[in-house]
Amino acid sequence: MAIYSLGTTTISAFAGAASWEIRTASTDRAALLEMFCNLAAVAASAFTFGLGRPGAIGVSPGSPITFIAEDEADPVGTVTSVVAWATGPTAPTNFFRRFRLFGPTYVHWAFDDGITIPVSSSLVLWAIVGTQEIMRAFAKVNE
Repeated sequence: MAIYSLGTTTISAFAGAASWEIRTASTDRAALLEMFCNLAAVAASAFTFGLGRPGAIGVSPGSPITFIAEDEADPVGTVTSVVAWATGPTAPTNFFRRFRLFGPTYVHWAFDDGITIPVSSSLVLWAIVGTQEIMRAFAKVNE
C-alpha cells in the first residue's frame, strides 16, 4: 500500500465541534498511521480533544485538500483533509485517544497497525472541552 501525508495549519474549534476531518473516498479505505498536532488554547484555560469516528461525516466539505503520495510513483491519493463544512461531522460516541492540555503543547500519536477508515467514512479530531486552536497538524495514512 502507498503512504500519503499532509500537513495543515490553523484549525480551530469550539467545544462540541470537529477541528479536523480525515475523509476517505467512495472507492478506497485508508488507515491512519500517525498524527501530530501542535496546539494552543484560545483562552487561558484547559481544553480537551479526542480522535474518533464521527456518528455522521460532515456534509458539503469546503475546500478539501488531498493527501500527497510520499513516493511520486504512487497514484494520486483519494484521502482528503477538511476543516470546514456546511454541516459538520457529529460527535464520536467513543474516542481512540483523548488528551487534556493546560497550555501550548504538542501531541504525537502513532498507530502501529493503523486505525482503519472505511470507504466513505472519516476520523475527526474533536474539541471535547474548551476552545482550541491547532496551529499545525500532520497526518500520515496508507491507502
